[in-house]
Amino acid sequence: MNLPHLDNIIPDWALELPLSITLTDADAKIIYLNEKASSTFTKYGGEKLIGKSLYDCHNPSSVATIRKLLKTGGTNIYTIEKQGQKKLIWQSAWFIDKIISGLIEISVVLPTGMPHYNRD
Repeated sequence: MNLPHLDNIIPDWALELPLSITLTDADAKIIYLNEKASSTFTKYGGEKLIGKSLYDCHNPSSVATIRKLLKTGGTNIYTIEKQGQKKLIWQSAWFIDKIISGLIEISVVLPTGMPHYNRD
């Protein structure tokens, strides 16, 4: 797939956000990591992950989810706890001209004791 330059997709201000952003193409190859994502994945290669396939670093269940998201254009949202930190993981297809162009994953550390408000 011929992707436009990433400057047209990811704005400069996203580079230093205090949350992880990982972007893939439609073949599940990593094409972008912001600074937080790169540092989060340092032990796996950090920036050297760009060009690598998500299929090579995920278990079969996760690979099935990735394939489903790329086929359907869906979204997958869940929380995890790892190394004492709770995180919100938001994964979704992204589109150019209504065509699935890849996946984006945003990972946000949730502070301990984070308030929850019911606004019904």
